[in-house]
Amino acid sequence: MRPGPRNLITDVAGLKVGQAEDTRVRSGVTVLLGEAPFVAGLHVMGGAPGTRETELLAPDRLVQEVDALVLSGGSAFGLDAASGVADGLRGMGRGFEVGGQRVPIVPGAILFDLLNGGDKDWTENPYKRLGHAALENAAEAFELGSAGAGVGATTADLKGGLGSASAVLENGITVGALVAVNALGSAVMGGGPHFWAAPFEIGGEFGGLGPGRHDPQTEPRPEARLGEATTIAIVATDAALSQAQATRLAVAAHDGMARALVPSHTLLDGDLVFAAATGARALADPGFDALRLGHAAAACLARAIARGVYHARAAPGDPLPTWVARFGRV
Repeated sequence: MRPGPRNLITDVAGLKVGQAEDTRVRSGVTVLLGEAPFVAGLHVMGGAPGTRETELLAPDRLVQEVDALVLSGGSAFGLDAASGVADGLRGMGRGFEVGGQRVPIVPGAILFDLLNGGDKDWTENPYKRLGHAALENAAEAFELGSAGAGVGATTADLKGGLGSASAVLENGITVGALVAVNALGSAVMGGGPHFWAAPFEIGGEFGGLGPGRHDPQTEPRPEARLGEATTIAIVATDAALSQAQATRLAVAAHDGMARALVPSHTLLDGDLVFAAATGARALADPGFDALRLGHAAAACLARAIARGVYHARAAPGDPLPTWVARFGRV
């Protein structure tokens, strides 16, 4: 495997990412948009998820494709971000056709960032506005670190962020990952600087420090409370997958989260992974190619998580330092 030209999820042709932030609120929204509707699946392994329209992603549902996927801060308030995206898509003439009406299909997931030092004393929920703005900003290039849904994210010991990575397989299929890292666990070994994801790093993309010495028995911070974490992610491919196959891709990708965050998938996290498939490339060997896709998705997600933390930027009032601020490397 090698990274795509951007080392972003948008190396999967036909996908764009849009982001919007409110620096006062210290929160934001990230949208994955397809040029055309795409197949999507979902798998949840955290104990405290927050989602919208995810029941329709089951393989036995009527709707088999979606128009966009949304990752948002704001806890339950952030679910309204998908409404702003849906409004924008409707204005573009996008959506599932029902009796002459267009209904955009926009599943979404949220993370908890209400205690990160931002001003949450709003009189009107800002997330619908942010969702619409993120859609308007959709492009192939986008910012990592303190951007979009990752702008107010934290981990156990460092500021979190928005990460992405990609890989091109030997058979020509592309896989990418997009993640907002807001974990109860840590992305670094024993307080750092080495990342848990180090064995999967390609080309120094998050510092090139290599593997470090670690103690996997380190216990979670005792001040963690219910619902104050969640890492939400999307893995995508240009392979032609059914909704059932996309769901299995999401299941496999969770391995990457477990490799990059310790602990992960806890009762206090809402960890989940969406999978998206644009269908441009048929699987030559449905069995073995699906196995390759799952491995690549897990590796990409692990790398994306480390990149999100690595690229986080400091802001006044941050409750935690950035990786760069603590370890003095870029």
